[in-house]
Amino acid sequence: MKNIPSIQRSTSQPKDLAALRQAYQGWSSTPDPLSRLTRRLSTTLSLETQLGILAEELGGIIPFDALNYRHQIAHRDFVYATGIGGPHRCEYRLNLESVCYGTLTLSRRHKFSDDELQGIEMIISAAICPLRNACQFIAIEQAALTDSLTAIPNKRALDEQLQRASLLAQRHAEEYALILCDLDHFKTVNDQHGHVVGDHLLRLTAEALEAAIRNSDSVYRFGGEEFAILLPHTGEQEARDVADRVRSAIANLRVDCGGTELSVTVSCGVAQHMQEETPDQWIARADEALYRAKDQGRNCTRVFATIR
Repeated sequence: MKNIPSIQRSTSQPKDLAALRQAYQGWSSTPDPLSRLTRRLSTTLSLETQLGILAEELGGIIPFDALNYRHQIAHRDFVYATGIGGPHRCEYRLNLESVCYGTLTLSRRHKFSDDELQGIEMIISAAICPLRNACQFIAIEQAALTDSLTAIPNKRALDEQLQRASLLAQRHAEEYALILCDLDHFKTVNDQHGHVVGDHLLRLTAEALEAAIRNSDSVYRFGGEEFAILLPHTGEQEARDVADRVRSAIANLRVDCGGTELSVTVSCGVAQHMQEETPDQWIARADEALYRAKDQGRNCTRVFATIR
């Protein structure tokens, strides 16, 4: 038999526990502003909530009229603003370990003193690590919802937005439409020109789709050569018009394949949201309309007729 080593457990001395208890009570109730700030910031990974806490704690020490924060996270702009500014301002790039985590600007009607500027820098130094963590959390969330090839939202992101759109449509009787787009004969592109050209075409398609829609609409890579477009406040005819505009934009794409020029077309299926239906049912109707477009010659738009 093998000898099993015994595990030695140390026993805490009463004086150690008392010291720990006293330290905890001091930490949790200290009036020190930096300890209070970092304690509050550590309770959340929401960057917006953290900035609200920072504005509140900072404003209690150094008065200001407006606080603005701007950062680009995962290729998307994040902006936070509170208050109305004045002519005097101070601006800080939030750098930690040679990485910038945004720009913070404070403004007010009268000039900041040197002591106040030093105080702001101390508060920012205490806040920078929690703010860094919140920025990284957003980046991780965005990566999980972004297609790595085309850099547009993926099917997981679409599923979340369809769920939200369905709830809003039912609660407020708002109109939503969904377009599914499928590149025609894409397998032939990969077979004849290779996957490098195919991937390049998918990236160009995503860019063309985003350029062809309105600011309120959103594009997703549904899978393979299939894309989805979610259109809020959009009726059936408007959605058809968007789908036709998308088809025209894709048809104008050209890819140089070394002596030959590649072009493609796209088929579109449109479905407007119906009351009481689930996101899966909504997608299924758009997919049925897309199937009819593919079956009836491709490079066309078909609408799943909604009976009201």
